Amino acid sequence: MDKLFSLMAAAGLLVAGAAQAEEIGEVSTVWKMVGPNHKITVEVFDDPDMPNISCWVSRPVSGGVKGAVGLAEDPSDGSIACHQRGPVELTPALRTQLGKETGSHGVQVFKARTSLVFKTMQVTRLFDARRNAVVYLIWSDKLVEGSPKNSLSVVALVPWPATPKAPEPNK
Repeated sequence: MDKLFSLMAAAGLLVAGAAQAEEIGEVSTVWKMVGPNHKITVEVFDDPDMPNISCWVSRPVSGGVKGAVGLAEDPSDGSIACHQRGPVELTPALRTQLGKETGSHGVQVFKARTSLVFKTMQVTRLFDARRNAVVYLIWSDKLVEGSPKNSLSVVALVPWPATPKAPEPNK
């Protein structure tokens, strides 16, 4: 029964965004007698425009009866870690797109609903051309004491080592 409540709550959390997240796992943080427990969920998504860059996001999810039916408001906390997993080829089109992100408001690459109506957790990508780095900012659109809670991850774009060729078998 607890698993059914968790699945119903998770189905209501994701909204259409640029990237779809895959749930990696979760940890229970507060036991609830009725409905799913409060938890921290860990998800991963691949940046749709930056091949071989993946971001892992952790965020709290409210449980209980309200969480089970999608009426709970999740806390605004979130954490992010992004890494280059292979070669990133900066094609002319990608360079043009990233150039537009330099000094701008960035591009939304992920979004998850954290309340029934308005509140969301978002990941925005910015490009630091001077340092050849991609910056990922996770933030909640709910103001908490004047500012939204946020976290940052930076991926320095580095040349990827070529895969060594396998030695020829002796004949």
